[in-house]
Amino acid sequence: MSKRSSGQKQDTRLAHAGREPTQQHGFVNTPIYRGSTVLFPTVKCLEESAQPFTYGRLGTPTVEALQDALAELEGGYRTLLTPSGLSAIATTLLALLSAGDHVLVSDSVYRPTRRFCDKVLKRLGIRTTYYDPLVGASIAQLIEDNTRVVFTESPGSQTFEVQDIPAIVAAAHARNVLVVLDNTWATPLFFKPFAHGADISIQAATKYIVGHADAMLGAITTSEATWAPIAEAHDEFGLCPGPDDTYLGLRGLRSLSARLERHQRSALQVAEWLGKRPEVARVIYPALPSDPGHALWKRDFTGASGLFAIVLKPVSKPALAAMLDGLSLFGMGYSWGGFESLILPFDPRTYRTATTWQAEGPALRLHVGLEDFGDLRADLEAGFGRLSAAS
Repeated sequence: MSKRSSGQKQDTRLAHAGREPTQQHGFVNTPIYRGSTVLFPTVKCLEESAQPFTYGRLGTPTVEALQDALAELEGGYRTLLTPSGLSAIATTLLALLSAGDHVLVSDSVYRPTRRFCDKVLKRLGIRTTYYDPLVGASIAQLIEDNTRVVFTESPGSQTFEVQDIPAIVAAAHARNVLVVLDNTWATPLFFKPFAHGADISIQAATKYIVGHADAMLGAITTSEATWAPIAEAHDEFGLCPGPDDTYLGLRGLRSLSARLERHQRSALQVAEWLGKRPEVARVIYPALPSDPGHALWKRDFTGASGLFAIVLKPVSKPALAAMLDGLSLFGMGYSWGGFESLILPFDPRTYRTATTWQAEGPALRLHVGLEDFGDLRADLEAGFGRLSAAS
């Protein structure tokens, strides 16, 4: 592990964390190490594994560089990389839970997390209870004798509820229950999970860490107390990210602050403009003072990313299709966090269980990319024109 920075500002640490140019012949970037076999110079070294790297699956200098940087930025003990965000979630839950255990999961969680709980955990004899993401300290009433984990995601996927993480942590820790946080939306720059008491932080690094829509990557950052079970599961599951994807994560990390600043600025502009449109019933974005979660967001976060949602006023499905099908800058596609703007219709009514989703009309999730605000506005304005013509 590289030596962590001390006393330096976040942007400086972003540029330097996880880099050791003196160990790379002076090159500023850690190179891509592709390999499986690692040679040992002596039998003694082989038997004692007395060198930093022993086998490609167990890590390379490229992997270590990104892991060290993420652990430093999140304020955690250590980080392990996985091939995707979902694999990071699955590994964490399987490492911490056993048959007969109980886990509490936010009702606004990333939908693949819910599917994993409802299918895999259920098959293994682990019971999941979904809770209102706004429960706060009252989550204490849901904790049972066999509850081992509270899984949080703030803001929540699609509907962006901001959770009171410190209150949940206090209630959970009072009963020796661990708190896991999916911190993908805010990234380590805008929310410090361990400073707010979380035990484990998960990143779908595919999103803002990579930042260019060209790699799949996940990350699990732990406290010192939770490191051992996560590291053991990670090893036993044989997880290892691809070398090129890892390098792309390192590359994306260096520009994360600059990109997020632009994402946030443009997202606020788009969100405020959308809030004034006659077709829009409401905008769901914690950074807006009108958002129900704004006070908590302002208390705990230092910024907002480019992902938010809107709810339209009632409109027919053909009219909505006319709007979306003709967009040229807002592409329709899963994922987010890249340089490109995206838009996606969603309806969580079929899979929410602890809360009821009520909306005036169709809901759309937007990711505002790095394009010019005026061009994005024009694209959406033309879309609203098609929507009105088809209504």
